Amino acid sequence: MSFLRRRNAAVPAGPDFDVLAMDPSDWPGNLGAGLLPAPDGSCQGVFLRYDLFGGRGPAMIIGNLPPDSPAREVAEGDVPFEVAQLLSALENDEPVTVVGVEDDPVMHEDNLLIVRRVKCSEERVSCVQFDRNDGVLVTIASWDRPITSDLYALLKPLPAELFQQ
Repeated sequence: MSFLRRRNAAVPAGPDFDVLAMDPSDWPGNLGAGLLPAPDGSCQGVFLRYDLFGGRGPAMIIGNLPPDSPAREVAEGDVPFEVAQLLSALENDEPVTVVGVEDDPVMHEDNLLIVRRVKCSEERVSCVQFDRNDGVLVTIASWDRPITSDLYALLKPLPAELFQQ
């Protein structure tokens, strides 16, 4: 994905990398964004929470975690950070684990993505992950909705202004 690049770290109010997600204007529900700050003030990740359920919980969370983000470090069998956030927001306290991973090639614009489909013990959770060429890990976690190939066409870099206060 050659259009994605690391931003200048001198921007303290937002992430210092491009965030790949769905444009909020393309999404009919509520949107929330969260930043994962490091002690030095740098951004260690961004996740966007898309809510189609009218305030009853998110339908999807898309996370962007740079290579040095501690949120990327999960023990074997544990779910990705975004899945844990999704389950927490839905107040689902049942233990959920990863039961398998499959690679799936997908086209995004002119780029071939090797998407990892993460299968969870909770069958209502769909999760996919892929690495961008700038090292950022993108994870999409969805509740009660399968993640299909047409979703990737909606992914685009979001403007930095979206994350500034």
